[in-house]
Parts: sequence; structure tokens; C-alpha cells
Amino acid sequence: MAAADTATVIAVSAARGTYGPMTTVQQSTSFQRAVTGSDVLIEAVVTKLGRRMAFADITMTDAQSGQIASRASTVYALLG
Repeated sequence: MAAADTATVIAVSAARGTYGPMTTVQQSTSFQRAVTGSDVLIEAVVTKLGRRMAFADITMTDAQSGQIASRASTVYALLG
């Protein structure tokens, strides 16, 4: 869950063109399988970027098998 949270901050900052203060409003994570002995690839997609709120979907994939390990949906309040 921390990886999804961090990936969202990076994706929102990239979409805005700069980092600004933000905080998690909501995060929902669905775990589909365990990952052991492999790296995890994280893809974060900003689905809506407003002036005060940002929404993103995150997919975490087992790098070795290519299978999805978990999905997360996040909502952030943009403070600055």
C-alpha cells in the first residue's frame, strides 16, 4: 500500500509539472496474489487532475511472471 501511495505522489507531481503539498483522502487496494522472489513493477495512471483533487489508478505486477499482484485506486487533496 505504501508503494501505491508513493507512486501516486510521483505521478501527480509529474502531471502537474512540479511537486506540491498533497495528502491522501482515500485509498482502496485489492490484493490478487503474493509476490515472492521477484521485483514488483508499479504503473500509476492519473485518471483526473483537478485544481484541488487528483484521482489515480495503480497496478502492481510481478516482474517475473507478468501477473497482476494488486490494484489500487487513490484520491488525493492538492494543498498547494
